[in-house]
Amino acid sequence: MSLWSALRSRNVISGTVVDIKLESHHARTIGHPYDSYDFGIYEHNTSVRTGYCDLRIGMNEELYYAGNVGYRINPPYRGHGYAYEACRLLFPLAHERYGMDQLIITCSPDNIPSNWTVQKLGCQYMKTEDVPAWHWLYMRGEKVKNIYRYDFGVKDEN
Repeated sequence: MSLWSALRSRNVISGTVVDIKLESHHARTIGHPYDSYDFGIYEHNTSVRTGYCDLRIGMNEELYYAGNVGYRINPPYRGHGYAYEACRLLFPLAHERYGMDQLIITCSPDNIPSNWTVQKLGCQYMKTEDVPAWHWLYMRGEKVKNIYRYDFGVKDEN
């Protein structure tokens, strides 16, 4: 069964460490210029929700700073590689279902675990950018982002 078929039939993509469960879809609108999918991250084969991740489809100036993939791991579950494992499930979905040839992932320069995660995934550091004042990230206090790119066909370290 393909990832997309599994997601459509059960709303879940299962890995060996985590499963991601589709929780919501936000369609492209005038005020939301891209489709996005929100997933809960769960310990594999359990109901223990360790965090969430999302996949944002396409590319525009807003997504350049926010990235195509976002994640947050709840404090008690940090340090177990759950964000890395969730991204390993999201990446094939982005490529195979949505035809994305590359992904942008951003993180704050002082978020060492997130920078480590994207590097472990095989993402290439592009640059550090100031977030424009109009961006929702800036409005919530995130004023600088490290910008990484993942090109499909480049393998991760593991």
